[in-house]
Amino acid sequence: MTILGLSPFRHHPSAALLQDGAIRAAIENDKLSRSGSAGLPSEAIRFCLDSAGANWSDLDGVAIATRPLRGWLRRSWARAKLSTRAPLAAAYYEVKETGSVARELKDLRTLRHKGIDNKTWYFDHHLCHAACAFFQSPFDRALIITLDEFGDGDSGMIAIGRGTEIQVLSKISFWDSLAAVYSQVTRLIGFQPQQQEQKTQWLSLEGEPEFESIFLEMLRKRGSALPRLDHTFIERGFTKRPTFSAKFYERTGLPNDPQQLTEAQRRALASSIQAACTEIVSELAEDLRRRHGITQICLAGGLFQNPLLVASIEKRIGMDQVFVPPAPDNAGSAVGAAYLAWHQVLAKPRGEAVYHVYVGPKFTGQQVKDVLDNSKARYSVQNTEDRKLDTAIQLLMAGKIVGWVQGACEFGPRALGNRSVLASPWAAYVRENLNDYIKFREWFRPFAISVTEEDCHQYFDCSKLCRFMNSLAWIRKNASVLPDGFLLPGGRVRLHVVERRANPAFWRLLKRFGNHAPAPMLVNTSFNLFGEPLVVNPRDSIRSYFCSGIDALVIDNFVLSKAGTALRPVDASRAEHA
Repeated sequence: MTILGLSPFRHHPSAALLQDGAIRAAIENDKLSRSGSAGLPSEAIRFCLDSAGANWSDLDGVAIATRPLRGWLRRSWARAKLSTRAPLAAAYYEVKETGSVARELKDLRTLRHKGIDNKTWYFDHHLCHAACAFFQSPFDRALIITLDEFGDGDSGMIAIGRGTEIQVLSKISFWDSLAAVYSQVTRLIGFQPQQQEQKTQWLSLEGEPEFESIFLEMLRKRGSALPRLDHTFIERGFTKRPTFSAKFYERTGLPNDPQQLTEAQRRALASSIQAACTEIVSELAEDLRRRHGITQICLAGGLFQNPLLVASIEKRIGMDQVFVPPAPDNAGSAVGAAYLAWHQVLAKPRGEAVYHVYVGPKFTGQQVKDVLDNSKARYSVQNTEDRKLDTAIQLLMAGKIVGWVQGACEFGPRALGNRSVLASPWAAYVRENLNDYIKFREWFRPFAISVTEEDCHQYFDCSKLCRFMNSLAWIRKNASVLPDGFLLPGGRVRLHVVERRANPAFWRLLKRFGNHAPAPMLVNTSFNLFGEPLVVNPRDSIRSYFCSGIDALVIDNFVLSKAGTALRPVDASRAEHA
């Protein structure tokens, strides 16, 4: 049976194809359109159908991770309570909201024209987040917490998963959204809300949480473990996003003009909201575990795309007691919707827990060659796996920065070894070169380290969540093989653990590199130009290679290198043929 899952159409939409209970294809529409998009994810849908050789008529159902009318009614009812205070503003935002809902309904009508009206299922957005986490987890019974900004008029859900069922315990109104306050802090310190919250989380490591108690007072209420926003800290507006009130600025002593914030104040704000969210979510998780007698917990929603937060929760609850799906954000809700249709509508059993995310587009060697020839690029062909790996290792050992494009693209927000930029962590000025000539990122944002699963525990303490970079690792005592520049405060490391069965090509590269380096580790960052999504196809990859400071590109069995990138033979006697 084949089910197409779709995320909500408002923000970074995606599509996923479920065949006989397993995800066979999934992609975010932005990666294919190469820009931020809203509306029906037409390109993602086309990829999913083409990957299965299917048409609309071949689908057994379409599952959509939203009930737009229900969300609109919830938000409209909440705004109606405030409308007497500012009727013109209320009318303006209601018209704007109605327009957004009308566009969503138009997209849904477009789907109905495909002849699938009698086999389309609509699910609550947060229920889809919950399904994405629980049905992909290894747990047969678990608590579930979902938190985001305002999906379908709610900002969160508490549930219990058992087998193929999810029991909803409570919901959190969009007025009480932790994620919305986090986004507002992101805006206040000068980053783009709903896009650059990851900058806020990493900046938090550079400051002291001097405003944590104020955020805790704002975000929780005595006698309840659920987030409860004190609206005296918020301007009484009508939009979905909060705006800090005069009381907030008075209590914190901060200027209400973001341009007047000092660098120390920006760091303190980031550190404070990160600490407050960590405390609230950790206490909520511990309270639920005590009351329900369930030790394992699943987390989903955009707030949990924060590995610092997840790592702190793991530290309090226990390693491998927490599960976060590879795509906990809006994109992952397409997977959740498909699983809800499979398990709860069609009453089908659960399968294996997720162990890889390589379900995006992939390309043949001939397709790569056609693009290279069309681009008039100079390249060499490594006609065996061994030669390709040895060539990549020569480049990496020479201190070069290498684009690595192999197999199917990753689904989710992170590059996990198929659309990656790689470098040796022991190369001179590697962090500076990556930041200054390729990524153009802020100095405080860390790079991930990829390591083979078998070698990981020799150097790090970590959970299985590091397979998808959803948590952090801790460096082991007397195992400090990494340069200090890759360590975070508290001995933490942003780690990517590579399993052989999930990504055999990248696993072999790491293993072989370890024969020539202090350890089987490589710096791994996403292959994309500044401000663009992850590369997907050969043309994206070659364009990004030539428009950046990357020294070489290994795409399928083709190798491109720029002037000044000389290669020396690798000692074949040391090469371990994994």
